[in-house]
Amino acid sequence: MKNFLFIILGNLIFALGIAVFVIPNGLILGGSTGLALSVQHFLGIDITITVAIINIVTFLAGLFILGKKFAATTLISTFIFPIFLNYFKDIERFKNITSDLLLASIFTALLVGTGVGIVLRVGASTGGLDIPAIILNKKKGIPIAVVLYAIDISILFSQMIFSNTEQILYGIIIVLITTMVINKVIVYGKNDFMVTIISEKYLEISENIHNKIDRGTTFIDIQTGYKKNTQQAVMSVISKRELHSLNKLVQEIDPKAFIIINQVNQVRGRGFSLDKHI
Repeated sequence: MKNFLFIILGNLIFALGIAVFVIPNGLILGGSTGLALSVQHFLGIDITITVAIINIVTFLAGLFILGKKFAATTLISTFIFPIFLNYFKDIERFKNITSDLLLASIFTALLVGTGVGIVLRVGASTGGLDIPAIILNKKKGIPIAVVLYAIDISILFSQMIFSNTEQILYGIIIVLITTMVINKVIVYGKNDFMVTIISEKYLEISENIHNKIDRGTTFIDIQTGYKKNTQQAVMSVISKRELHSLNKLVQEIDPKAFIIINQVNQVRGRGFSLDKHI
């Protein structure tokens, strides 16, 4: 149910960005929506009809090639996105929010990137032209990102026929910002830290991390590069508020300790996604 609600929310935000900023300002996009804009210009077919057809065709391709499990994750997006889009684009208040093309481009990218990112974060698909990219990745080993970029660029070029230079530039801005926002939404998390400590006093450091910070540790077999000494390093994952305490603890035990700190976006397991104690 939680994933179901996130898929609906993601498609709602996605459709809102298209209806409020893209359609009223004549912006150009990649993906199925961008292709639908080209079809609307050349053939006069309403954008929602074209998007629905693309989604249904690609959904059936995913069903037969990628299987029922994959199809189940895209089924909601395939049918719910055109409904949201058709509803939002007919609301008069949404048609005149801004005529500033740069502002519209930025907010298009923010909304579309957020909506798509939410759907991808729960392991689902927004349907449309990302399904051919997934199929090519599975059958030919071509990276999904490469296929999606190629599709988006091709669609942008197809819109150059009826778009001016500024629209093309705004389209490029939308594609770039959308990609960055999608990546940020997918990896968004608590931002914990993985700390690796190299010290001859690794046993004492590990014990103090257990007793004073209440975090688990892992020993990693290492060999020092200069003296070729074989010993163990201590690895632990801690929260941001515990980072200062750990640094202070290690410095008190061994001022010469070598500490490597890496930020991580998500940690699952006991003490994080599960209770600390059984």
